[in-house]
Amino acid sequence: MFILFAIGIVLTIIGLACGIIVLWRVPVLDSEVRRTDAVRSSITIIIPARNEEKRLAPLLESIVMQKDIEVETIVVDDDSTDRTAEIAYSYGARVLPNEQFNKGWIGKSSACWTGAVAATGDLLLFMDADTVFEDRDSLVSYITNFEAAGGTGILSLQPDHRPEHWYEQMASIFPVVVMAGMNVFTIKGDLLKSAGSFGPCMLCAKDEYMKVGGHAAVRGAVMDDLALGHEFQAKALPVRCISGRGTAWLRMYPEGFKQLVQGYSKSMASGSVSTHPFVMLLINLWIVGGTLSPLLFLFPVMTESWIQLAVAVVVYAAYMFGVARSVRKTGDFAMWTIPLFPLLFIFFILVFLYSIYLSKRRKRVTWRGRDIEV
Repeated sequence: MFILFAIGIVLTIIGLACGIIVLWRVPVLDSEVRRTDAVRSSITIIIPARNEEKRLAPLLESIVMQKDIEVETIVVDDDSTDRTAEIAYSYGARVLPNEQFNKGWIGKSSACWTGAVAATGDLLLFMDADTVFEDRDSLVSYITNFEAAGGTGILSLQPDHRPEHWYEQMASIFPVVVMAGMNVFTIKGDLLKSAGSFGPCMLCAKDEYMKVGGHAAVRGAVMDDLALGHEFQAKALPVRCISGRGTAWLRMYPEGFKQLVQGYSKSMASGSVSTHPFVMLLINLWIVGGTLSPLLFLFPVMTESWIQLAVAVVVYAAYMFGVARSVRKTGDFAMWTIPLFPLLFIFFILVFLYSIYLSKRRKRVTWRGRDIEV
């Protein structure tokens, strides 16, 4: 019995270490560049929007409030049935219908391509409708950091998550895995190639975007952000992924629990194939360790050993703080969920298995009223 307990402790500690290694360092935009450089390029922000009347206004308001820069804002109305277009017009955005949508295209890719073709800016910034700039100089900071790094390739941000409802809080593991799965935040740093680009905020030069074929080249990809990043990398153009903390934030599926499950299950399985095997191993060991850690308490119950109980408590508490460390790197999640971390991992596993079922067996996912073949 003691040997089994010792093995369990070792496996749990390994999982804890993997969780620390997989998000070893998460960089953000350099604030010093914001103070010293001026924007040299014109910018077009492209927002693909399908039935986004409840989430679009905060983003458009934050764009209007940006200082020291003129912005062309294009909202591509992806066959919405609500007030999306009306809200976009009210903030002075240029509204285009998504006329490129046809067989072989995924809705979002088609909308992004429609906006890019019509854009007049030197730079293109693709933003999800649920993303919001943090403050008035966020956009200038974003662009000047891109230009300071050479103004080439893609600079993508993963915005900070700001959950409100209980089900959003219980999904805190998902953004951790999304960020870790990009390969570039482990202890190896930039030695591993990025898995692609973050989808909520993607900044690139229009001429390079057109050179690689843009979203037209990835028209059938469910994960257009990852696929577009691969197209840039295939042309030897850099793809940089960093945290959007201090620059942009987003809500996690405020419409309800069903939308959260649909949103993550439509892409998790297909997106995981871009994760490096080393990183995938780290993520899996972290999830397994966190899921199995409560079983450590079975041993002191059976053996009535206070020493084993104390060890189990210490290891569980260490894992709890490790999970809190990772979660805090991706959003403003409530700490009341952290002691329940085994349940958070189980929830993640269930949604991931459902995503595998949709992509491998059903070969079809549903998102915003559309059935998408994968």
